[in-house]
Amino acid sequence: MSKPPAIAVIGTFDSKAEEHQFIKAGIESRGQSALTINVGTKGPSPVPVSLDLYPQVIEKKPAASSGRDTAIEAMIKAASEQVTRLYNSGQLVGIISAGGGTGTHLCSAIMRKLPLGVAKVMVSTVASRDMSQIVATKDIVMFHSVADILGVNSILGAILDKAAAAICAMVLSRWQPIDAKKRIALPFFGFITESAEHTRAALEKLGYEVVAFHANGTGGMAMVELAAEGYFDGILDLATHELADDLKDGYCGGIGPERFAPITGRSIPRLVVPGGLDCAVLEFTRDTVPAIYQDRKIFYYDFRSAIRLDKQETLLLADQLAEKLNLAPAGVKVLIPSRGWSEADREGGPLYDPEISKLFVDRLGKALDDSIAVRQVDQHINDAAFADIAAAMMHDMVMAHEDV
Repeated sequence: MSKPPAIAVIGTFDSKAEEHQFIKAGIESRGQSALTINVGTKGPSPVPVSLDLYPQVIEKKPAASSGRDTAIEAMIKAASEQVTRLYNSGQLVGIISAGGGTGTHLCSAIMRKLPLGVAKVMVSTVASRDMSQIVATKDIVMFHSVADILGVNSILGAILDKAAAAICAMVLSRWQPIDAKKRIALPFFGFITESAEHTRAALEKLGYEVVAFHANGTGGMAMVELAAEGYFDGILDLATHELADDLKDGYCGGIGPERFAPITGRSIPRLVVPGGLDCAVLEFTRDTVPAIYQDRKIFYYDFRSAIRLDKQETLLLADQLAEKLNLAPAGVKVLIPSRGWSEADREGGPLYDPEISKLFVDRLGKALDDSIAVRQVDQHINDAAFADIAAAMMHDMVMAHEDV
């Protein structure tokens, strides 16, 4: 009789065996199976574990132990491969760990190799810090340990047991959508929320499931990863704003080179809109405007403000976008709302500058491959009529792609 799939309790058992054994006991007390994996780089596990990677990764490969950093990278690679094999063979249903800075870096990197939907819990001493690189684009649940991880005590024990209870509940999740529909990815951000709401409604009337992504850097990259995994039948890039913030080191930057480039291994219809390309969102208020931006048009929002991009920046973005789209022009179209690209970029708005917008449109049209159609409509991006046009175009592109 085959064993039921287990929750992997993975960690640096060489220094934190007691804590990981406690998590294992908490999982098993709730009726779930657990398997333990030592990924410590200082020595073998001092207690019995299901799998100890130290001997095969560090002891047998001297090059891996030439420095702590190389040892950790070698362990991440080996453990990621092992965990992936366990998942693909149906032996693993979730993964949990506890650690400090190094343990968090090591074990979260391993978790990130598992696909969306696999339960992932990381109990960390540094969970209250910036976790953008640790969580990245994955569905990792971070638990702040509050106390340091040095033996199980009344405070840490309560945290670890709740984490064990959480992952047990997570692996019991059985929700599935009622109807299987074609999916459209819809990146957007706050300045075009009305457009996203209208577009979603229009696409749903056409029978699609719409999956929205916050175009904040991480959101756009998460969409790219899921698209490469085959989740989407079309991409309606309503917000290309991440390009602007990446250029100006803004709030929604931090995208990788994959963003707006062809989806690896996939042919997916893509409709591109310059949503938010009028501005960059930076972290300053009306009382703290940097001197270099005091002559710009500014939209004061909250703790962030948006600056209107100048001519040079606008032309550079047109070139960057065209360069990405030209890599695979088949199945790509561009839709431009001529009355403005964000809530602040409309007649009477603080960022309205049709002259600069026209520079972008003209430059983009010249730089794009001749096979990429560019359509302009006399609408603002947040108008319901614009959403109807975008949804209809996306639908036509998906249908045409099916016929190829």
